[in-house]
Amino acid sequence: MNTHSSGTLLLFFFCALTAGGADPRTDIAGIMPVRTETVPVQVESMYLKGLKFLQNAQKADGSYEDNEGRQPAIVGFCMMAVLAHGDDPNTGPYATMVRRCLNYILAKQNKSSGYIGDSMYNHGFATLALAEAYGMVRDDRIGPALHKAVALTLTAQKKNKTGGWRYAPDDTDADSTVTGCQIVSLYAARNAGIPVPDEAFERGLKYMASCRNERGEYGYTDPRSGITPTLTSIGVLTLCLAREKQDASLPHSLAFLRKNLNYRDSAYPFYFEYYMSQALFHADQSLWEAWNHKNIRYLHASQTPNGSWLSDRGSSYATSLALLSVALNYRFLPIYEQ
Repeated sequence: MNTHSSGTLLLFFFCALTAGGADPRTDIAGIMPVRTETVPVQVESMYLKGLKFLQNAQKADGSYEDNEGRQPAIVGFCMMAVLAHGDDPNTGPYATMVRRCLNYILAKQNKSSGYIGDSMYNHGFATLALAEAYGMVRDDRIGPALHKAVALTLTAQKKNKTGGWRYAPDDTDADSTVTGCQIVSLYAARNAGIPVPDEAFERGLKYMASCRNERGEYGYTDPRSGITPTLTSIGVLTLCLAREKQDASLPHSLAFLRKNLNYRDSAYPFYFEYYMSQALFHADQSLWEAWNHKNIRYLHASQTPNGSWLSDRGSSYATSLALLSVALNYRFLPIYEQ
């Protein structure tokens, strides 16, 4: 991801680190969502602490005071962290937090163009958040806003000769992080019932393939630029969402990710965890289980006493992405469905 971008995603299975035990959520307003499978107690404990931090740190307008807490993308991550936990977003213990997040995202959308925020990072992740909220949150504003957001994304792609996306809607070049973000948001929108033409996915995936080398590793703008596990995770996720798991490149990409289960992106560690979790969950269950075990231990050890995780980009960014990286243990977000 470019370090100058102004803003800096989700799918489930069971990994039992501990067995049995009462669900601690029964202590929160007496509300306990129905679970189809047991969630590790360690995950639930971390998650509750993290949500409490985000709830307490939120400002009345829905934003957060830290470094990137006013970016619609980050506010969208925070809202999705609640939705991924399964609490009722309309009347549950985090209903006010969800409402504030939604109000903030909608306030940052250009009512004419549908553009959300000031970068395609913000727009893409905010669009994803709206798509996940659509049908879960009772608010008649979401549908029209999501339609406009998707239209902006599609228009931006049509203007782009590469078939991908870059930082601004009018850009004519592309990179794999912005493009991956838009592809995921469009799949979420289609899952929510918003029409998205097949051509948009085909062109986006073709661009992603142009960033992949013969070893299945993804670069930033081409197969030779900045190969990382983070970028490869994004590429793998887009293939899996496209139901292209038979693609000849996928085994090579997974072999690369398997070698990097202990990798931590020095520049974007939480962004990496967010995408790595989703990519492995969709591509290889046994590999995801191994990663999930390591990720839970790492996050448990690095969570601060107030429930947050720390980053130079702000605790709302770090905490929301950390939670979303373990949210696959819950199986609630539509985009997390296999």
